[in-house]
Amino acid sequence: MIGRTMPAQVRAAYRAEMRAARTATGPELRWRHLERAHILSQPWPWPHTRNHVAMFALAVRQRDRREAFGQVIRLIVAAPGSALGRYPEGNTGRARIGLTEPMPMPADLAKLLQTA
Repeated sequence: MIGRTMPAQVRAAYRAEMRAARTATGPELRWRHLERAHILSQPWPWPHTRNHVAMFALAVRQRDRREAFGQVIRLIVAAPGSALGRYPEGNTGRARIGLTEPMPMPADLAKLLQTA
């Protein structure tokens, strides 16, 4: 794990992505911001879990059963995975992506996390 406390600049970026997800005008843009927030939150148990709560809520609003079920599974493993440092870097957190599948990380997020 990177550290017990999310660094201020990572926390600010995470909060900005979560805020953008809440205020986005369409579901695809909401998902994009939640995915970016997920990448930022993975090393820290509680932000990571909060992100999956938001993803679950959006899936339920969209009546997407597959995504909602996938988020329930992720809610169960998010905090322990983060606490143990066992999470796939760059993974966007969506149900259509394998739970343990690492993914390429956007350059801006990678740079931010490297400074953490």
